[in-house]
Amino acid sequence: MLGKLGAHRPETLVPASLGVDAAVVAADGDQWAWVLTSDPITTAVSGAGRLAVHVVCNDLAAMGAEPVGVLATLLFPQGASASEVATITADIDLTARALHVEVLGGHTEVAPGLSAPLVVMTGVGKARRDRILTASGARPGDALVLTKAAALEGTHVLANDLAAHLRSRGVAEDVVEAARLYADELSVVPEARVAAEFGATAMHDPTEAGVIGALWEMAEASGCGFRVRASRIAVREPTRIICDALGVDPLRLIASGALLIACRDVEALLRVLQEHGVAAAQIGQMTSAEHGRVLIHDDGRQENVSQLERDELYRVLEQQKV
Repeated sequence: MLGKLGAHRPETLVPASLGVDAAVVAADGDQWAWVLTSDPITTAVSGAGRLAVHVVCNDLAAMGAEPVGVLATLLFPQGASASEVATITADIDLTARALHVEVLGGHTEVAPGLSAPLVVMTGVGKARRDRILTASGARPGDALVLTKAAALEGTHVLANDLAAHLRSRGVAEDVVEAARLYADELSVVPEARVAAEFGATAMHDPTEAGVIGALWEMAEASGCGFRVRASRIAVREPTRIICDALGVDPLRLIASGALLIACRDVEALLRVLQEHGVAAAQIGQMTSAEHGRVLIHDDGRQENVSQLERDELYRVLEQQKV
């Protein structure tokens, strides 16, 4: 169903593909290209405008592109107030300004049949053709590096939207507040610039299905397998506490804010990321496809990651009827 892609255009340099963050279209001349992506925010109740800008700009950056602008489609349920519209548009404006990105346009309407606002964001970036990266560029033997930590976006959303429920489960207020502050770390644009310049062979922005989903998508796009140790994937203590309280696997929780990078010279990349103030660690290695896609747990159990999974965030928010 997802392979129905219309007429192929000769200007298309990177077409639509599973696990690839954005499309690339040739610009005039031989040096530059336009990079295009689109994403909805369908889970977060608060902060949807801010999250939408970060998600599309992260996708552009993971392709080696400089984000230039966004176009926002904002759909509101009947009865939405002017203040609700103003809150989302203000969040979009502030986040775009912080990333030096322009709001190029979009569409806003009150639509029947909606129970909550729906934000769909399109991102436009530019990249030098010789610097374009995709998730399909990883090869067997490449090291896998993850920046920051798993589940930053998911923990932030849960802390915002389920704060009262978390308190009823015994989660302390300082833990909830710490997770809310992850909002300031959701951009991967700075580390993507560094990684693109210093040897990344592929990059991917872990969103739906978390770090595990990103690993599967990169492996699928590249035709590779992987071996990753769960103990090497950073999970912050507030994330562990909140996930334990809700029965959520942090490795399968939406994970904007981290960047998955494949590279050949892992020591050099980790060193330069550290010099730029970005926490990062090697979590595993790409392998040949016949070796499978293996997550090694702390107890030695080897889990075969055979398909893209549903994100934990959807499950827990549905359970709580948010």
